[in-house]
Amino acid sequence: MNIDALLDTALARLHDEGRYRTFIDIERRRGQFPHAVWTRPDGTEREITVWCGNDYLGMGQHPAVLAAMHEALEATGAGSGGTRNISGTTVYHKRLEAELADLHRKEAALLFTSAYIANDATLSTLPRLLPGLIIYSDALNHASMIEGIRRNGGAKRVFRHNDLNHLRALLEADDPAAPKLIAFESVYSMDGDFGPLEAICDLAREFGALTYLDEVHAVGMYGPRGGGVAERDGLLDRIDIINGTLGKAFGVHGGYIAASARMCDAVRSYAPGFIFTTSLPPVVAAGAAASIAVLKDATEIRAAHQTQAKILKTRLRGLGLPIIDHGSHIVPLIVGDPVHTKKLSDMLLENHGIYVQPINYPTVPRGTERLRFTPSPVHGPREIDALVKALDTLWSHCALNRAELAG
Repeated sequence: MNIDALLDTALARLHDEGRYRTFIDIERRRGQFPHAVWTRPDGTEREITVWCGNDYLGMGQHPAVLAAMHEALEATGAGSGGTRNISGTTVYHKRLEAELADLHRKEAALLFTSAYIANDATLSTLPRLLPGLIIYSDALNHASMIEGIRRNGGAKRVFRHNDLNHLRALLEADDPAAPKLIAFESVYSMDGDFGPLEAICDLAREFGALTYLDEVHAVGMYGPRGGGVAERDGLLDRIDIINGTLGKAFGVHGGYIAASARMCDAVRSYAPGFIFTTSLPPVVAAGAAASIAVLKDATEIRAAHQTQAKILKTRLRGLGLPIIDHGSHIVPLIVGDPVHTKKLSDMLLENHGIYVQPINYPTVPRGTERLRFTPSPVHGPREIDALVKALDTLWSHCALNRAELAG
């Protein structure tokens, strides 16, 4: 078997389809967010503006977060020293879990090294804890949710995206006595649309199902204290398990679930993805706890974030560019072709100092390739003007359609 030839064939296929992904060298510099420095392949540097980051609120640069991390680094050193069961549980981990439980008004929280692992580990473990469990999953759920459900060996049902009638039909078709869980998201990151949380909770109550909500694109940004869409909509008490991330709005790293103390204890005790993984470094846990504490009181940051997103969408819509607007902070601009999407991304970077990665299949369906912008509270008028003018110029240069999509 010629392994190299097989690998070359697989990579060539991505190149031919225009969806081969490249990494660029970016250095974020403290105090300059959303600006960064791009090191070109020839070694020269250029200042750029990052428009596709998930540090939605700039908390990765916040003085309180940096101070907490410096303090923990000096106190404890770099790593955690092991898994949580061996030597990797510290006061920093316990403090962070307490902050998260309080944020979501739950009895407990459980830390993981990423929200991907939190989803995968929890959803793949639940059927061991609840024999005969049937999981009903939204068709557009995160890959981590899909993978966890696929690996658990239990029964699964996939309902059409946000289609309550389809979900009801699936629930009605199954044994009423079987344990059930509905897995869904609050904000779907590629289109920026919201899940119908209250209606799903109503169905869950009617059919005796647990609710599992992925809030990774909402924690920190929605709700009076940043507890997500469930907090904003007054539904925290109706969500059984909440999945969240520390690597987006909180600006650090890691993931978690928040649930009852009994649920967290059971997942902690049975999930291999938790048991056998080295815990987060204390310095990371300290920074995340500080970020959460700050954002619980920072309503002005959340308001500024939403304002900047609205301004950008209004400006792009005024040019007739095909954005999708579901009222969230995410601004998808549909290009519809992988080659054109990559070309636009390259020209924005090289000619305008604007960094936004192309989003292609399989992340989104073919024909819906896009640029996905994530404005922050500190993407001000200067940054927005530069982006809008660059997109207007390049859209004309590439002779792309300016027909607006329905939201």
